[in-house]
Amino acid sequence: MTATATVHRVAPKGRGAHRSIASALRAARDGDEIRIAPGEYVEHLLLDRAVLLLPEDGPEHAVRVLAASPGRPVLEVAAPGVRVEGIALTGQDPGLPAVLAGAGDLELVGCAITGGRVEAGADASLTLTDCRVSGAELAGVHLNTTGSARLTRVVVEDIEGTGVVIGSRTDAEATELTVRRVTGSGVRVRSGARALLRECRITGPGRSGLLVEDEAAVTALDCRVAETAAEGVRVLGSSPRPEDREQGEGREIADGGVLLARCEILRTGTDGVAVSGTGEVTLLNCRLRDGSGPGVSADGESRAELVDCQVDRAHGSGLVARGSARLTAEGTSVTGSRANGLLAGDRSEVRMAAGDLTACSFSAVHACDDSRVTLTSCRIASTPEHGIRATDRAGLTVEGGRITDCGLSGVRIDSAAEARMRGLSVVRGRAGITTESTGTVVLEECDVADAERAGISCGTATTPVLRDCRISGTGTAGLVIGERATPSIEGCTVRDAAGSGLVVGPQAEPRVKSVTVARTGKNSLFVGEKARGTFEDCVFAGAGSDGTAFPALHVAAGGAPVLRGCLVRDTEEDVALEKGARPVFDDCLSREVRNPSLPTGAEQALSAAGNPGTDTPTTARETEAPPEDTIEDLLAELDGLAGLDRVKQDVSSLVKLMRMVRRREEMGLAPPPLSRHLVFTGNPGTGKTTVARLYGRILAAVGLLERGHLVEADRSALVGEYVGHTGPKTTRVFQQARGGVLFIDEAYSLTQYSGSNDFGQEAIATLLKLMEDHRDDVVVIVAGYLKEMEVFVRSNPGLASRFNRTLLFEDYGSAELVSIVEHQAAQHQYELTPDAREALTGRFDTMPRDRGFGNGRTARQLFQAMTERQAYRIAELPEASESDVMTLRPQDIPQSV
Repeated sequence: MTATATVHRVAPKGRGAHRSIASALRAARDGDEIRIAPGEYVEHLLLDRAVLLLPEDGPEHAVRVLAASPGRPVLEVAAPGVRVEGIALTGQDPGLPAVLAGAGDLELVGCAITGGRVEAGADASLTLTDCRVSGAELAGVHLNTTGSARLTRVVVEDIEGTGVVIGSRTDAEATELTVRRVTGSGVRVRSGARALLRECRITGPGRSGLLVEDEAAVTALDCRVAETAAEGVRVLGSSPRPEDREQGEGREIADGGVLLARCEILRTGTDGVAVSGTGEVTLLNCRLRDGSGPGVSADGESRAELVDCQVDRAHGSGLVARGSARLTAEGTSVTGSRANGLLAGDRSEVRMAAGDLTACSFSAVHACDDSRVTLTSCRIASTPEHGIRATDRAGLTVEGGRITDCGLSGVRIDSAAEARMRGLSVVRGRAGITTESTGTVVLEECDVADAERAGISCGTATTPVLRDCRISGTGTAGLVIGERATPSIEGCTVRDAAGSGLVVGPQAEPRVKSVTVARTGKNSLFVGEKARGTFEDCVFAGAGSDGTAFPALHVAAGGAPVLRGCLVRDTEEDVALEKGARPVFDDCLSREVRNPSLPTGAEQALSAAGNPGTDTPTTARETEAPPEDTIEDLLAELDGLAGLDRVKQDVSSLVKLMRMVRRREEMGLAPPPLSRHLVFTGNPGTGKTTVARLYGRILAAVGLLERGHLVEADRSALVGEYVGHTGPKTTRVFQQARGGVLFIDEAYSLTQYSGSNDFGQEAIATLLKLMEDHRDDVVVIVAGYLKEMEVFVRSNPGLASRFNRTLLFEDYGSAELVSIVEHQAAQHQYELTPDAREALTGRFDTMPRDRGFGNGRTARQLFQAMTERQAYRIAELPEASESDVMTLRPQDIPQSV
């Protein structure tokens, strides 16, 4: 205001005062002030000149102005430079404006507006500071002007409609705006308007928190949208953004599209952010949490971009792209989604880099229809389904990254989907990478480790390409090639598979080159019925001649693979052929094989290729009983074992029972209904296998078993990998044990797996029938941890009826472990000093007796470590005597084993 401004006073009474505000306005000139005494005034105020209205004194809003008629606003502005401070303005029709700036400039400071909206139209400019708008319908604030609008610390609440509407190309800025208790959207920006929202709070709207449409542009910085009935942010359409624009805090108003930076979107009724049509949205450092729908969804021809964002606990999928949408995410995490972490469908395109997708209820990434998904250096973990699944005609590209702990496959490609993956690591989970697709699938330099089942599976009639992949520690097979599949495999390695390393299904015809398979629990290479294929320059290595009893190469009936320049080494047997197998071996050799069929040198003749009648190998480890055992010798040997007092007593009682059974049989009397089958329970290293071996020898000495030998087996020796494979495997092991003891370690593993591809129950059924058919020929001992064995026996009535006697192998005490070390020392010509015995006792006392404790195995490992440390110590002596070399001292005891 100028220095010559006139002050006009308005009061209900008193000399020199106007009785109405309208009267003061008529007397005022541009730049004058109108000071209003406390009270209530019923008027229609038309401000057609630049004046200032403010209370004369008293508390804020002590001046209240009510609209004179329902059809007109209480305050109408048609001039520039109008300012109103600290006055309550109340309209009579909530559906109409209570304050209308039809033209000019209006600034409201500290005002309370009720009973109608605040509206700016035509070319007006509007500024609201520290104001409260409530009790309106349709909208609380409606900015429908080509001018500018500024809202600072404004509260819009209790609106039957939208909180704030910004349209008609308005240039709007809102700072610390609060919108709450509105039945429509919190803020709606449309019709080419541009809006900048800073530190705004939108809570509990009946529809979307922020709605953007009709080529509008919005920048929201440090805002919070919560508890919406619909989307947190909904973008139906937005103005196109320049391709070369710079994103971030430096831009005050979005050049196009919607930009959200450092915003929180919480507890939304549907999507956190939904963009469709031609809308474009960018999220920088935003957090979306606890939404009832997807975190961010893009549909139509929209574009969505996320940088360094967090999407937590979305009730739907974390990120969704459909239609022809393009969605990109960089440095973004999706956690705890109730559906997929990332879902791409229709013809959408998704690119995600350096992202995290964890703890999703469905597959972390699901690509379907004709979508295209590219993942670069992403981390996926802890999903009950697949880490990544591509299906239908989807295209998947993966560069680097890590997938861990998936309930199904780390990656599954099926239907006609295409995939190219390089440098991906898949760790743990039921399966590693499963390709069931007829489309192009290429895996390069991928690592798969510790899968419960197969590491990489190539499904029926598929043609994937595998180059330089590494598979290790799988629970069944390493690499499985399905029926009629024709994959190309080069430069890959398979190690430490519990089952077979490379399994070729019936009628498959792979092309395999420069592949190494080592340390497998079963065959290095299993070739199924009528399978063919070529194997060039491959190495099939076992764990040495004392490792698996399975031959390195097994070819089923009708199999006709061609092996060129291959090497088999470090195994018991190199080749086993079923009847009708017709393999071709060209320049193949065996090295360090105990029972070779392939030549071990260039001068030797090839024998395996022309021997179609070779028997299949044994599938379990057999220990023959010495022929001259007596009961007395065996009981003395049992008594000489360290510890096991309860077991020794139980076995002695059994011996008495067995002797009585034998005597009754010799007298021609019927034997009592006594089961000889046993359950051994206890932790590893407590002597279960040793006692089982003695038990068989004792029964042979009594005359109840013919040989008394021990055959050791586990799940892998009994359970097959294909339909019809388990029964024959279990039967072969059982026949091997006839006349002796079949010892099944970790027997509960036969029932711990479920699903259509597990055959543990078939092994149990076969075993129970064989035990019934040959009840006098074989004694079966099942062993494992106590609780697991109790569950195992109860899982089947046939098991419970046959295994009704349990021997508990308790953990060794420290004194017993010391005696085991001393026994080992005596066997290897070492002696322990008294101090060493005392220190050794203390060492065992400090060891935790949990499941990881190895009992006797730990004692033997400790002895080995002591000899190594003693060797290092003696090597430093200038002259070592025989006593020095033989003596183990306290300093030779390691602190860890």
